[in-house]
Amino acid sequence: MKTSIAKKTTYIGAGAGLVLFALFGLMPGSLLGGAMGINIAGWLFGLPLEPGLLSRVIVLASMLIGVLVAGIVIVTASSTLGWLVGKAVESGQARESETAKAEHR
Repeated sequence: MKTSIAKKTTYIGAGAGLVLFALFGLMPGSLLGGAMGINIAGWLFGLPLEPGLLSRVIVLASMLIGVLVAGIVIVTASSTLGWLVGKAVESGQARESETAKAEHR
């Protein structure tokens, strides 16, 4: 089974994206999602929020959505960047082999 350089660099980019998400995306995603949830619950129930179950569920769900969106964006962006680097390396190797064949003739 042949694996291309682009596939390997995509996996490397995805791994780097997971690390970046753990370092820089988890807390901001939770913070922004929680702020969005407080605003939504405030629109529905009025501010200041009372400590009811439904308002807490709304805030929790929006925090989870914020974390998921941050993870998807960071991992997708880093995987795409890794794939692009791999394709650039592959095209550079293809050009080198073409020039070597032309010189060999």
